[in-house]
Amino acid sequence: MILVADSGSSKTDWVLASDKQKPVKFSTGGLNPYFLSEKEIIKIIQDEAPVMVNHFPLIEEIYFFGAGCSSPDRREMVSNALSQIFPRAFISVDSDLLGSAYATCGHRKGIVCVLGTGSNISFFDGEDITVGKHGLGYILGDEGSGTWFGKALVTHYMYGNMPADVYSRFKNTFNLTKDDVINNVYLKRGANSYLASFARFLTDIKHTDYGRQLIRQGMLEFIETNVKSYTEYHQYTCHFVGSIAYFFGDELRELCAENGVSVGKVIRHPIDDLLAFILERNQTQA
Repeated sequence: MILVADSGSSKTDWVLASDKQKPVKFSTGGLNPYFLSEKEIIKIIQDEAPVMVNHFPLIEEIYFFGAGCSSPDRREMVSNALSQIFPRAFISVDSDLLGSAYATCGHRKGIVCVLGTGSNISFFDGEDITVGKHGLGYILGDEGSGTWFGKALVTHYMYGNMPADVYSRFKNTFNLTKDDVINNVYLKRGANSYLASFARFLTDIKHTDYGRQLIRQGMLEFIETNVKSYTEYHQYTCHFVGSIAYFFGDELRELCAENGVSVGKVIRHPIDDLLAFILERNQTQA
């Protein structure tokens, strides 16, 4: 039995697979090692995924792809946490970008973009991703991500820079106060996920001039800052993974077309395609 995970900062998708039964899917909170300690990762898994813990004697291989797992020390933190729960299993930990590349590109070259709670990009050479200058996180980067849009919405609301109808709708939906925002952004952990939670409001106002303009601004900033940083971007297919890319796919495709970006797959959750890739690769290597 193998266990595959695709983890962002807000959510982790898991799937258990074996030859004897249908794949079992479930979710837990995000397991980003930049925001959680090893003990906190263990606790989330044990508290939120009893189905996985109950199967631990049968799990032989674990393939974990997660946000925040680009550096060796962070990968080791996640690996150590998983080893505490599954001491006999083979464990592989890699970045969510590599998982997204497997799910979208397969064995073909291409550009892989993540637009979820955070944002990131990398070039995939058919075997591995290249280390780039992006992925600076929600304070310095994350252009076009849920956090970017959430930060813009909250800031516009707090400053009173929204159109009256949008302001009223936002107020009735969230009933935010300045203290709420300050406490959650500066005094509590998970500020990126907190800010990203407001991005869903865009789906309610995407038909308004304000909503359309904000969506285009965020997407265009991602394209200009990230995609176009690859001088040969127009020679490759650009794939997108994540909830922001999925829910605003029409706007994303339109802007990409305007900027000469060839769009391939746009998927919300890569877990199914990722599992298929892992199973095929394991079978080929057997």
